[in-house]
Amino acid sequence: MDTSPEGPDDLIVAVEQMIRYVRQSARTGGLSTAASSTLARLSREGPQRLTELARAEGVSQPNMTQLVTRLERAGLARRTADASDGRGVLVAVTSTGAEVLDRRRAQRARALRQLMEDMTGPERQATTTALLALARVIDNRQDTSEEGRA
Repeated sequence: MDTSPEGPDDLIVAVEQMIRYVRQSARTGGLSTAASSTLARLSREGPQRLTELARAEGVSQPNMTQLVTRLERAGLARRTADASDGRGVLVAVTSTGAEVLDRRRAQRARALRQLMEDMTGPERQATTTALLALARVIDNRQDTSEEGRA
């Protein structure tokens, strides 16, 4: 049994508060969380088929199709023919989409920096260490689950 003053429930609340604060700080482009996440994935991983994108984002293919259509209309994403399969379509982020993502990332970084400025030196160091450790563990789990699907 966890006897520390900050148990898992307290940590979940703290992570949710931080995510909400940082997300709300990024207003550029007026993107929904789903749109921002999809564009970020395309930016990181390159063009993808709608089915792959829907699976990776945890949404249905019809929902992803609607989202990509909205992103296309806004000039943030584009569909192109898949050179390896003439019937297939790839979705890619546009240069405008990449610029919007860069501005949003800068806004989120500023918001996180402002939060950390209100911390003591040891709190800042502990937060940095903890967040980087969590990111590493999450990446390792994602790598392991992708190997299991392959």
